Amino acid sequence: MLELGSRMPATLRRDITTLLGGSHSLSASHFCHAPKGHAHIPGYAKPFCTKVRVPRMLDQEFERIGKRLFVEGLVGANFGNMSVRGEGGFSITRTGAYLDAGEMPVFVPDAGDAPREASSEYRVHRAVYRETPHCAIVHAHPVHAVAASLDADLVRPADSEGGMLCPAIPVVTGSPGTDEIAQNVAGALRDGHIVIVRGHGTFAAGKTLDEAYIYTSIAEYACRILFLSGRLRGVL
Repeated sequence: MLELGSRMPATLRRDITTLLGGSHSLSASHFCHAPKGHAHIPGYAKPFCTKVRVPRMLDQEFERIGKRLFVEGLVGANFGNMSVRGEGGFSITRTGAYLDAGEMPVFVPDAGDAPREASSEYRVHRAVYRETPHCAIVHAHPVHAVAASLDADLVRPADSEGGMLCPAIPVVTGSPGTDEIAQNVAGALRDGHIVIVRGHGTFAAGKTLDEAYIYTSIAEYACRILFLSGRLRGVL
């Protein structure tokens, strides 16, 4: 049994507690299904949500998560994107949109052409939903996670929370907006919640936008600890 660190920021500690279903401690039961070498994900045979009831005010939900990402410095300017799975496709942020602006997302079908207004990273989101059971995705540009990805194929957090929730964060390659990055990210997220694209940013996925945001925050916190402790290159 491992208690959540008192030195961790209160907001992140609260969010991890939510992720753990109200528990303030980490135990083996939370991670007994974690695949070796990847961030934790239970062994689902089917998607968590074959049908998703999309909130009427989805723009406000995206804005709420977007503001959290900006407050923590996980995104900047009009970078990053988010999506939520729905029937026959998914709703994704608009291309060039500020994630905290509350703009109405665009619906992208599971197959066929995507609307011109959709984020240029829609291929990644489509591939992840096609190949995994995840229902929400957050793509961010956390500075320390991106820095860690430059010299590694796998990032191993040294802090207790990172070590338990995402003990091994895979690093993949691919240029933004290409089929290559879509295939590589989807492949990594089959067995996990978080992946870093080298020199680009993170893609986190889960049952909800909140869960995807939490994994993004945990990964950046873990990489910042590695950097501040001087162990960055040694731990990677």
